[in-house]
Amino acid sequence: MLSRLFGSQRVPSFLYRVSLIMKPQVVFVLGGPGAGKGTQCSKIVEGYNYTHLSAGDLLREERAREGSECGQLIANYIKEGKIVPVEITINLLKQAMEETMQKDEKKFRFLIDGFPRNEDNLQGWNTVMDGKADVKFVLFFDCGEEVCIDRCLERGKSSGRTDDNRESLEKRIQTYLQSTRPIIELYEKHGKVRTVDASRCVEEVSKCQRWCP
Repeated sequence: MLSRLFGSQRVPSFLYRVSLIMKPQVVFVLGGPGAGKGTQCSKIVEGYNYTHLSAGDLLREERAREGSECGQLIANYIKEGKIVPVEITINLLKQAMEETMQKDEKKFRFLIDGFPRNEDNLQGWNTVMDGKADVKFVLFFDCGEEVCIDRCLERGKSSGRTDDNRESLEKRIQTYLQSTRPIIELYEKHGKVRTVDASRCVEEVSKCQRWCP
């Protein structure tokens, strides 16, 4: 990384100079709660030079951060299975991408997991990130409702997540069906969706190489 010391004569590397003008390359990862988005993103990160950013994880981290101005607001939305205001989510994602690229000039490809979750999210992204990031496609993990619920209930036994309970899950799935599926369908019309049968076991899904970024 280029030294910030005053008067340094060190010449920036080619990759560093490119990174200054390189826009983040983004893949949106969508699917219902429990579809396996996070698990499979970890698999992709292992084999490809991508950084995994979970919108949900970033929101939960911000909720727990001491001194956060919007922590309680985020907590209330998550508990009710509702979608957090777009400005909060986009700012957290934008900050995470910028910090990643500043630390490592080679890290400009991102899997954004769980976003955009509705039309408001998409419009907010297009407004804030227009010309600042390239969305390559949507990676859609297609999985039935009951499978998703069963997985989340099992995960809830050890995750400590307040939303891994049946009442919150049913609300989250309805929110997903009503708000997120139309976003996936919109990208499908533009030929920018790669669909994965996520109802299978982790190993079988991860072997499906054709959808890898």
